[in-house]
Amino acid sequence: METLHKLSSFVGKTFALWVIVFGVLGFVAPSTFTPLAPYISILLGVVMFGMGMTMTLDDFKNVVRYPKGVIIGVVAHYLIMPGLAWLLTQIFQLDPYLSLGVILVGCCPSGTASNVMAFLAKGNTPLAVGIGTVSTLLAPILTPVLILVLASRSLHVDVASMFLDVVKVVLVPIVLGLLVNLFAKRAARAAVSAMPLVSALAIVLIVAAVVGGSKEKILTSGALVFVVVILHNLGGYGLGYGAARLLRLDHRDAIAVTFEVGMQNSGLGAALAGLHFKANPEAALPSALFSFWHNLSGPALATFFAGRDRRTPEQILREASLR
Repeated sequence: METLHKLSSFVGKTFALWVIVFGVLGFVAPSTFTPLAPYISILLGVVMFGMGMTMTLDDFKNVVRYPKGVIIGVVAHYLIMPGLAWLLTQIFQLDPYLSLGVILVGCCPSGTASNVMAFLAKGNTPLAVGIGTVSTLLAPILTPVLILVLASRSLHVDVASMFLDVVKVVLVPIVLGLLVNLFAKRAARAAVSAMPLVSALAIVLIVAAVVGGSKEKILTSGALVFVVVILHNLGGYGLGYGAARLLRLDHRDAIAVTFEVGMQNSGLGAALAGLHFKANPEAALPSALFSFWHNLSGPALATFFAGRDRRTPEQILREASLR
């Protein structure tokens, strides 16, 4: 068990490297990973189940504890990222399915690693957890509706089917994981130590499968899509922080909002693209590139924020207990 915990910890700390490695493998040997495409939703379900097992009732108490911050973070997330995605597709005139892919990832809830980034950046981690929890719970409704509003003019979007898919691949696994944590704590504790390894493996396989299926599109439009993804992510960070400060949240709260706005559940974007647009695998490409990029930009930004914060861990804990 100790060896598994060390391996899981190592993979978690070097996750960005593994995303790069498997992305390259998917490009070089696409036939090895494209057979995984039909199982992307299952792989994402495994990640969400692991997320559920790490959740407790205290996570929901954070919503009550920081109501203003949670409302600002969730509203900012679902306004900034979808709106910025649509704007970028108009500016760069991407083809319809690549545009859809950018909008798909923009309409997804907060990323699974955003809470960790907020913690590493010495932000308000409980607030980040609260924002991420609410944005994920709202995803079955808001994600399909926003995609319908922003993308239905050029492509058909089945909102009802997409709603059910988000429920199946996100909400149900999270609820099951939470129930395991509540009623089988011993089993949950044993499994949680391995979940970073399992989740990392699932995500890198999703990336490899999507990259493999989109190889031809990467060769023709990959650089442009990557530029759009970078601008989308960085714009989300900047606008998220700016909105939080404009609405008078303090610096630590604004850091939490920054990561919850700018980091997306890109696995969900890839899963929805695979389920609803199978004939056009390039629709999942922006999600794969986003997964790769935000796992580089997130730690870099967290290091920047943390480097400017001179408080000790003890001071941070003491201040948190007084809030």
